[in-house]
Amino acid sequence: MLALQGSFQEHLAILKGIGAEVAEVRLPGQLEGLDGLIIPGGESTTIGKLLVDFDLLDPLKKFGKEKVIWGTCAGAILLSRDAHRKQPLLELMDITVDRNAYGRQIASFETQLEIPALKDISPGSAEFHGIFIRAPLITSVDGDAVVLSSLPDGRIVAARQNNLLATAFHPELTDDDRVHRYFLQIIEDNG
Repeated sequence: MLALQGSFQEHLAILKGIGAEVAEVRLPGQLEGLDGLIIPGGESTTIGKLLVDFDLLDPLKKFGKEKVIWGTCAGAILLSRDAHRKQPLLELMDITVDRNAYGRQIASFETQLEIPALKDISPGSAEFHGIFIRAPLITSVDGDAVVLSSLPDGRIVAARQNNLLATAFHPELTDDDRVHRYFLQIIEDNG
């Protein structure tokens, strides 16, 4: 878990609750031995600045070429290859992301999402309660990246590219652990 800023404690609680072995990452050496990493929601420009300040930007780029990274909200922005954004990015995923796409904090919302990949984790419903807080929007998915979920109007809110996962919403703020279990399944499959 990248533990520099944002909602990392909430992710840690869910991962521990499902029996995952977790570690908090604040320095490059703490990436050694990890199979996956979550970049939590928070403030993407602040997290990007801290990645530079703590010499984590290049080690995370290298990590993401071999290991699993899941970016939620701000983390999705950091994974993107958005060349127009004037902030440090990992540029690992073939997606572009519009920051605060729905407006200010007051425009935050909750909605039910269809995430078909969750049927592989738990038979039954693919529906997931999405919580969007000053959320970004995945505006394009290219190359090897694929759409995992969209709003009813077609706006993309989750994508995957091989070992990389991006969600514009906050699964860590729900009681539903299926997206976290999906992340762990990606790690297992990445072996």
